Amino acid sequence: MRIVDSTKELKALVADLEGAPYLALDTEFMRDQTYWPKLCLMQVAAPGGHGAIIDPLADGMDLKPFYTLLKSPHIVKVFHAARQDIEIFHHQGGVIPDPLFDSQIAAMVCGFGEAASYETLARKVAKVEIDKSARFTDWSHRPLSKRQLEYALADVTHLCTIYEALKSELERRHRASWVEEEISALKDPALYRLSPEDAWKRLKARTTSKRFLAMLATIAAWREREAQTRDVPRNRVLKDEALLEIAAHPPENAENLERIRAIPRGFASSRAGKNLMDAIEAGRHAPPPDGIEPERPRRKHEPVPAAIDLLKTLLRLRAEEAHVAPRLIATVDDIENLAAFEDDGIAALHGWRAEVFGHDAIALRDGKLAIALEKGHAVIVELEDDE
Repeated sequence: MRIVDSTKELKALVADLEGAPYLALDTEFMRDQTYWPKLCLMQVAAPGGHGAIIDPLADGMDLKPFYTLLKSPHIVKVFHAARQDIEIFHHQGGVIPDPLFDSQIAAMVCGFGEAASYETLARKVAKVEIDKSARFTDWSHRPLSKRQLEYALADVTHLCTIYEALKSELERRHRASWVEEEISALKDPALYRLSPEDAWKRLKARTTSKRFLAMLATIAAWREREAQTRDVPRNRVLKDEALLEIAAHPPENAENLERIRAIPRGFASSRAGKNLMDAIEAGRHAPPPDGIEPERPRRKHEPVPAAIDLLKTLLRLRAEEAHVAPRLIATVDDIENLAAFEDDGIAALHGWRAEVFGHDAIALRDGKLAIALEKGHAVIVELEDDE
């Protein structure tokens, strides 16, 4: 097992990997005690059984050579459920790996369900069972045991086999472009931007009151900055329910702040409490935040429940026939909008989704298709034009 725990060894590893057609990658990190994820381990494997574990916590380790490798346009970077890994690379190294392949997305296109786990793909594609006993390891602890390191490395060695099988299947079915379309969203830097001004969007506000949202945005931004500066989880600063209560009933002074049930005892008189009171005062005069979703206008045609059910059945049938996860084709909102004849902005009516489902959905809605039972099975029937 190749363990890389110095910058010199990392540069040698990068030199060995520069000619690879693809790299299977994974990370182990901790973030239950911090705001920013703490990168504890990186695993990489290339075709031919070349695998290594990189220790980012090693004294003097400089990861810049590896981040440069991640930007190589000649090497496909393969992940399973890539978003959190990319978030770490983008935050710490300022890089989003590209070209990119996500085996979970590819598995959805190849008929492995809506969110196939790595263990499922390892069992069904690589024909191996993953030992899960080390899953909840404290990856920041040193030294790591041989069993822990073997578990970590297995996450990328088997991913090589999974990638090659999925890639072959996508090419056979001419669906590589489907996966590329889905993966393109993962390469958008805005997806990983943790702007304090946008923190209010993560809270489940049940009102569109502009005064409420102006206050909520202001104090949520304060909490986000506080959490980032102190590098602690948001709820360690103040819980969500406290922010929602403050936004609904802003306290006039520290004494009233202390009376809010979700506020810890003594918080109001602390430095953070005084800063929060300043934020509350600013929130009283703040404009509504950008990005407030307008209330959905009343539909011209309310969807008939039976029409929704028929479209869901059609989606399930076409998804089974195409061996694609239904959720990847159309969402619940898509189905309801189709049933209501509100077609603007429905992704299922464009590109490969339209070929699999969208065109037939319109035909079903227009009375040109029907769903019938044949020997106990639901089937799609094309209706003859009366004209």
